[in-house]
Amino acid sequence: MSFSSWFKKTLLGESLPTSAHAEERLSNAAALSVLSSDALSSVAYATEEILLILVAAGGNALGLSLPIAIAIILLLAIVVLSYRQTIRAYPNGGGSYIVARENLGIYPGLIAGASLMIDYILTVTVSISAGTAALTSAVPALQPYTVGLCLVFIFLLTLANLRGVKESGQLFMIPTYAFIVSIFVLIGLGLYRQAFGQIPQSYPSNLPVTEGLSLFFILRAFAAGCTALTGVEAISDGVLAFKP
Repeated sequence: MSFSSWFKKTLLGESLPTSAHAEERLSNAAALSVLSSDALSSVAYATEEILLILVAAGGNALGLSLPIAIAIILLLAIVVLSYRQTIRAYPNGGGSYIVARENLGIYPGLIAGASLMIDYILTVTVSISAGTAALTSAVPALQPYTVGLCLVFIFLLTLANLRGVKESGQLFMIPTYAFIVSIFVLIGLGLYRQAFGQIPQSYPSNLPVTEGLSLFFILRAFAAGCTALTGVEAISDGVLAFKP
């Protein structure tokens, strides 16, 4: 065996024939950890994107973050219900490209496919940047190595996916479910502190106002928060990754 073959086998694992696809399918818990990681990563920075827009209108505008978040949740529920119908109609996998091509034609399908390619590139870019920013804010000593950390995380994600669905499912289960648990802990702690009056009841009033509060401004904050909707399609497109 040549060095290149050995290196490829060590890095990416054994090559699998198409007939072994059924054996690589994942349980619901493992498959969801892989396919929902895209959607979950968006949750990590969607709220921040809303606040980054609202803060330009001063501290009093920050109170609009909750109704905007509720509107986004309602929109997310509509999208989820839509993809549930898509899964039933396309049991072998049906993402935006397949659905648009079969129902609207080849060009709408290509537009949907191109949009997804851009979306996936931006999802990786923003998710890695947001995660690294959170890490460097918690450990300021790592700030000089921000770009290097981003590249390392991208390499690790690429490697995990190249090794196959089964291994990436096992790898992503722990961080994915740890993230979900941490979100519920955060919400529970916030409700507890709210109930016992440990959270300030007013927003800071000394923030500089650089933009006026208007309907267009609120819609811009809503659009920024809609980053939370990215990745919902992945489960519909990856139906075959689940065990029957």
